[in-house]
Amino acid sequence: MKKINIALAGNPNSGKTTVFNALTGGNQYVGNWAGVTVEKKSGKLRSDKNVTVTDLPGIYALSPYSPEEVVAGSFLLGEMADEKPDVIINVIDSSNIERNLYLTTQLADTGIPVIALLNMIDISQKRGDKIDPKILSAELGLPVFEASALRGKGLTDAVNAAKNAAAAKASPGISGHRIVNFSPEIEDAITRISKIIKNHVTSDKPVRFYALSLFEKDSLTADKLGLNETERAKIESIVKETEILLNDDSESIISSQRYDRVSAILTSCYEKGGKKSATDVIDNVVTNRFLALPIFAVIMFLVYYISVTTIGTIATNWVNDTLFTEIIPPAVTNGLESAGASAWLVSLIVDGIIGGVGAILGFLPQMAVLFLLLSLLEDCGYMSRIAFILDRLFRKFGLSGKSFIPFLVSTGCGVPGIMASKPIEDEKQRRITIMTTTFIPCSAKLPIIALIAGAVFGNSAWIAFSAYLAGILSIIVSGLILKSTKALKTKDMPFIMELPAYHVPRAANILNHVWIQLRAFIIKAGTIIFLASAAVWFLSSFGVENGRFGMVDADFSFLADFGKIFAPIFIPLGFGQWQFAVSSLTGLVAKENVVSTLAVLFGTSESGLGTHVNVLFSAAHVYAPAAAYSFLLFNLLCAPCFAAIAAVNREMGSAKWTMITLLYQTGFAYIVSLAVFQIWSAAAAIF
Repeated sequence: MKKINIALAGNPNSGKTTVFNALTGGNQYVGNWAGVTVEKKSGKLRSDKNVTVTDLPGIYALSPYSPEEVVAGSFLLGEMADEKPDVIINVIDSSNIERNLYLTTQLADTGIPVIALLNMIDISQKRGDKIDPKILSAELGLPVFEASALRGKGLTDAVNAAKNAAAAKASPGISGHRIVNFSPEIEDAITRISKIIKNHVTSDKPVRFYALSLFEKDSLTADKLGLNETERAKIESIVKETEILLNDDSESIISSQRYDRVSAILTSCYEKGGKKSATDVIDNVVTNRFLALPIFAVIMFLVYYISVTTIGTIATNWVNDTLFTEIIPPAVTNGLESAGASAWLVSLIVDGIIGGVGAILGFLPQMAVLFLLLSLLEDCGYMSRIAFILDRLFRKFGLSGKSFIPFLVSTGCGVPGIMASKPIEDEKQRRITIMTTTFIPCSAKLPIIALIAGAVFGNSAWIAFSAYLAGILSIIVSGLILKSTKALKTKDMPFIMELPAYHVPRAANILNHVWIQLRAFIIKAGTIIFLASAAVWFLSSFGVENGRFGMVDADFSFLADFGKIFAPIFIPLGFGQWQFAVSSLTGLVAKENVVSTLAVLFGTSESGLGTHVNVLFSAAHVYAPAAAYSFLLFNLLCAPCFAAIAAVNREMGSAKWTMITLLYQTGFAYIVSLAVFQIWSAAAAIF
């Protein structure tokens, strides 16, 4: 049977990725903001493995002005290494149909069969909107299907129609179906441009689409086609002639006539309901000019209170203090000793590997609760409001509301957070975002927060919340600092973002997201943390004493010798012992290593580890909380793990800017920790 490629194309928030997951059983993360899907994702149709479904980035138009548009356009036109799609399923948000149909008119110009899928039809109907799919289909000249991807309804018929359309198409053709017939002046210009470029366009490519792009002054299309200077000059002359004739610029002319056609179509088949939606009522409160930020602060406090202090902590305490202290270590020790294992091997496995890895896995319950709560907020549509709310604040500090998306993604992991900066159009704003994204506490930093909160601050919810707040404040202050430099001085950019309708979170989507995050954490614990814990155990257990190599006390080990070289650097910050210096350095491999290193050095249980850590901070300074919080801040704000550093280098595209980023982050962390420790200590001494 012939293999079929189906492309899913549509506006941001139209539900493409939900459709993709429903069709393929895929595990793509569903977000409620533009730019979550920056690259295309592919999977096999669940009911037919001969059909490949590709989820393209959300776009508003097929114009080369953003990374999403470039990826989507290049794939649809067969300009990438992948095979050109046989059919497009255009996922349309039926509650925002007028704006969505603009893209539909462009997709029809690609020469690829298009199936229109009116998604979120249930939301549209609740608002009282009336859409006649038969009349809409006749007006568009395309098959139209109603669906609710969130509930898995209406997708089968659309997929069957797509398969039939792909199978019936003997050859791709070059003109495609037209939804919009432009004015005679425009059509004449398109015909003249088509004649100029026809020798540069292969038979499987849409000449009309390229001619329209060139009429709209798309220089990338001219480069792709390899037009010479004479041909470019002729096209430019045609465009100018038409602009003078119609007294407007070419882009405005095309977009205006497309929207006129869309409006005419909807007049015949669409009636907007008059009901005020629940989304409008909620947004009047949560996006209120004065209430929005306090509401956000309260919500985030509750998120960390529930995950770190209450429900999450109860489970974490059992895992740390019972499972990885009273159950697993004694059982493994007895088993190894019964098998005649040597003392050093028992110590390696129990104190090194189980101690280090177990200390990290012990925080899984807290992470699961945190990811669950954040996923609920994202899936219901609230988090996109935060990007809108923070735009006004961020713009004052060289950032935009779009920067919030990388920051939010970074609560899971800094690597995809850094990659999520791609949709930011302004290069300087994007660089500032990359340089500050990892200030937000990621899942790997949660064990550090939980350890310090439990060891020194009695599991106070304020410590976890303040860590998140410190990340946001660091971003704001850094934005102010960086935008004032000549190299990163930015200008205000308008921020346009669609706010999706609120909806009840889908359990499958929530659980899938939580599992993806936890699985990544578990894999890291079983690989990187496993090896690092074994290495830390070896280096902290062996050394040279009296000229002989062998097992020694930790204070005389190789690790201690190494740590004592760097420890003096941290004395002004309140944690000048070699153990803290070493744990901070191993955190560059993976931030979880900060806790696993301390666990290998001091013990496996949270209470036992916490006692040692608290005593060590007290030894550094009579007022342990100041030193502990300084240690926490430094490890939250300093250079990220190696994987994130690699992502910074990839997105910056410059070794120089990567080095500047790492030096800035570490220097900023040092100054902030120094100031907090010195001021806190001085205040404690006085009061």
